[in-house]
Amino acid sequence: MNNEEKISDLREKVIASPRKVSVARTRLEWLFDDNSMEEIGSEVLHRSYDFGLDKKRFPGDGVVTACGLVDGRPVFAYAQDRTILGGSLGEAHARKISKLQDLAMQSGAPFVAINDSGGARIQEGVDSLGGYGEIFRRNVLASGVVPQISLIMGPCAGGAVYSPALMDFVGMVDGSSYMFLTGPKVIKTVTFEDITVEELGGGKTHSATGVANLLFQSDKEAIDQTRKLLGYLPSNNRESPPFLETKDSHERMDVDFHELVPADPKKPYEIRQIVDLIFDKDSFFEVHKIWAENLVVGFARLGGHVVGVVANNPGHLAGVLDIDSSRKGARFIRTCNAFNVPLVSIVDVPGFMPGRHQEHGGVIDHGAKLLYAYCEARVPKLSVILRKAYGGAYIVMSSKHVGGDINLAWPNAEIAVMGAAGAVEVLNRREIKAADDPLAKTEELKEVYDTKFLNPDIAASRGYLDAVIEPHETRRKLIRYLEILHSKREWMPPKRNANPPM
Repeated sequence: MNNEEKISDLREKVIASPRKVSVARTRLEWLFDDNSMEEIGSEVLHRSYDFGLDKKRFPGDGVVTACGLVDGRPVFAYAQDRTILGGSLGEAHARKISKLQDLAMQSGAPFVAINDSGGARIQEGVDSLGGYGEIFRRNVLASGVVPQISLIMGPCAGGAVYSPALMDFVGMVDGSSYMFLTGPKVIKTVTFEDITVEELGGGKTHSATGVANLLFQSDKEAIDQTRKLLGYLPSNNRESPPFLETKDSHERMDVDFHELVPADPKKPYEIRQIVDLIFDKDSFFEVHKIWAENLVVGFARLGGHVVGVVANNPGHLAGVLDIDSSRKGARFIRTCNAFNVPLVSIVDVPGFMPGRHQEHGGVIDHGAKLLYAYCEARVPKLSVILRKAYGGAYIVMSSKHVGGDINLAWPNAEIAVMGAAGAVEVLNRREIKAADDPLAKTEELKEVYDTKFLNPDIAASRGYLDAVIEPHETRRKLIRYLEILHSKREWMPPKRNANPPM
């Protein structure tokens, strides 16, 4: 038999004996481009013989690890197989994942984890726990080096939850995935509290608390959206995000801004409508959609370039900054900075949320996280003040004082320590009290304060604003400034590590 006949015979045997179809393998095939998936370590077996494991030895040890292409770019991914030993993590299982993490870092390629596991393999004892530790350490080593995305597509409990928590993005499937450190049965035993799995650690629960960045309705949607998310991220921290030509004109100017944003700074509106007008059409990919809705964050394209969007949302809690929105913004800004994604901040903020709950909950500490993230970021930072930026929130939201590169404002924008009503009450209390008509005097003084302080001219004259622009010019101006700033380089002092307010 010659070589060609041998190859033909081998091909026929492979076709006649297809590899076992599993949900885990199918999920990975959905993730990768057609016919690009190559499995790694498919014949690995565990080494334990206790508790009957000598009779339960399956090739791959309950996890499928592979490499392949996503939109033509290399990606490493694994999917746990719950049909094999419950997808439990043992020594060999963990070693396969650790090897894949090493390959991802060495190759400078994104890493995707699909979790569907009963947790640590109890029969393997400390070897199982050690395996988790090896994975966690590599999560930390890879942080800020290659994008890490975790999809929860089944149970994820106990120590297993920490690997997703250490990654850049966590996605959950509504109704079929859950995460928690301690299950409902243990909670009932210890605290006598009755709670369901879904209430304790379901997708909606964690999406509303910020643990999960993304919530999906099905496994297929989760994987399709993960492919889309990867399209906004570079393969590693030494590359720029993928540029995508857009048919949306760079010179597009929308008069809709004037109709969508009320002139009265106290009236609410939905900031997502403004985001849709500024950035390339249908390009906004929101992250943390149902957590801290007073701040909207996500990726978008501006003239084809990927940017990170951080926008106050007057349609929810007046767009005020608070504990949750500060944490949300800080995390997203640091992710963008790690992967060379420029930041565009859309500002309309009345300040920080007052109140006992916020102060006792540590709003000072959490607000400092957002401030720290903006100060630390070395990517291009652009901002536009739409209506107002008061007090400390003005400083924090990418102002010139914390390193903003380009700062713009609309003509009616108000930049001040506080609004006119509060300022007049503090500054002119005696004068108002002595007036024959205190209400009329208050309105008169507010008008004077409005004219003198509540406009962008003073900030522009000091150089704190680079330009005052008409609303319909916003997209065009941002694109032009961004194209110039793309080559920005900023030096930072050498240090072992920074010490942000964790």
